[in-house]
Amino acid sequence: MWFSALGVATSAVLCLAGCGGDGKLAPVSGVVKLNGKPAADVELLFQPIAGDSVNSPGPPATGVTGSDGRYTLKVIGEAKAGATVGKNHVLFSGKASAEDFSEDGKKRGKPAISIPARYSNEAKMEFEVPRGGTNSADFDLKSP
Repeated sequence: MWFSALGVATSAVLCLAGCGGDGKLAPVSGVVKLNGKPAADVELLFQPIAGDSVNSPGPPATGVTGSDGRYTLKVIGEAKAGATVGKNHVLFSGKASAEDFSEDGKKRGKPAISIPARYSNEAKMEFEVPRGGTNSADFDLKSP
């Protein structure tokens, strides 16, 4: 999946350039729904947005929804749970599972869930991570 490979690689580069931010992380979890129903195997990416006085906003975080649509974010490349406090761009992608690839590593088909482009590569969605964190960072995505 482009998001998993390209997104993580891009985020890692951004993190290396921007991990010098204030380092404030907070726990973030929630539920992702698609057309009102819990959505399994959705990968989320929270990418911090630099503010006027912040050149290095902090590291990105990612999570994957379970069968009930619930997810918990972790900082990319680290074992730390949470996401950077403040405004974050939020991107969504259908997660490619091991069954989506053949033995030679070639992609067999599409992920089990299809996320509309307006929530992935064209996303303008933002979420404000509060200083104390949240367990209700919920999103209800809509298909056309």
